[in-house]
Amino acid sequence: MDPWIIAATSAAAIAAVNWYFFLAPKSSATAHDAPDGTQLVTIAVEGGYAPSEIRVRRGAPVRLVFDRKEKSPCSEELVIGALGVRRFLKPFEKTAVEFTPLESGSFDFTCGMNMLRGRIVVEG
Repeated sequence: MDPWIIAATSAAAIAAVNWYFFLAPKSSATAHDAPDGTQLVTIAVEGGYAPSEIRVRRGAPVRLVFDRKEKSPCSEELVIGALGVRRFLKPFEKTAVEFTPLESGSFDFTCGMNMLRGRIVVEG
């Protein structure tokens, strides 16, 4: 096979992977209030996080429900470093993570391999 075709195909594959993991458009959601006053968001976990950006209010309890819809080993662990959270997400089950944000700012969450990424934006 022609080396130029191999090089062009390889470059296209690298560009596609980088776009998917680092440049793809992010979906966003604002938490809604559950009947108990907790800010609630359900996040689908399937090749990424959807929504991948979550907006919450400072000072009110938050419940993020991670709904893992796959068996991929990449999505089996959730890490929210700033909150000290490391949680195993069972395949095809929902896992709740609860906290009360005391500071405004952005806090990243990732998979254990640091390939899937999301962000919690605390406002107020």
